[in-house]
Amino acid sequence: MELIMLSGGILAVTVFALTTSFLFRPGALLKAYNWYLRRRLGVVVRYSHSGSYRFCYCSRGTPGGATPSVLLLHGFSGNKDAWLPLLKYLPRSQHVVCVDMPGHGGTSRTGPEDYSIKGQAHRIHQFVQTVGLDKKPFHLAGGSMGGNVTGVYAARYPNYVSSISLLCPGGLIYPTETNFIRQMREVFNNPEKPHPMIPTDIQGLENMLKLCRCNPPQIPPGGPSGSPLQQHPQQ
Repeated sequence: MELIMLSGGILAVTVFALTTSFLFRPGALLKAYNWYLRRRLGVVVRYSHSGSYRFCYCSRGTPGGATPSVLLLHGFSGNKDAWLPLLKYLPRSQHVVCVDMPGHGGTSRTGPEDYSIKGQAHRIHQFVQTVGLDKKPFHLAGGSMGGNVTGVYAARYPNYVSSISLLCPGGLIYPTETNFIRQMREVFNNPEKPHPMIPTDIQGLENMLKLCRCNPPQIPPGGPSGSPLQQHPQQ
């Protein structure tokens, strides 16, 4: 009986801890999940430096195999872990590198010059040189903002890439202007206008998700307790 009560107590504490983390610290729970997923996939987090500038990235496999190395660039407000669900479909022998883009994740945060598409392409080339991807042409792939950077990088440094993949890339001119493109242009022409991709309250977050996703996820009323959007509402 004592053993059953002890086991039940441990289970109750575990469930309480997970529930509390989900409600009050969802970011910590997500970090723990990504840590578990990296361990399961055999992905290792590393750092490289170009002068005082730091890059954070994760990688798996060894360069120099039968196929080119693959470098993956995530989109705006994402990080290197955005690619983890994809890695389970790639061979373990494939050398893959996922880097935090400038100003994202564990990569250095500097000035506006590094956040333009050309500025990011320049920093990514520095990263390529610091980790040795410049020794042999590699495959470069990017989604959204990362797709935009991928296209510009390939145009500026064509001898370093063997091929590229653009996944819903930004920066293209479409025959029909979408609501997303229209709002981005309005922000570009009027920098004082609130940026729809940088929400400062719960309503802004809902609007951003509707703008970016066909099937936006449901947000609990009032948002997660203790979330940054609750703590710092728009003035």
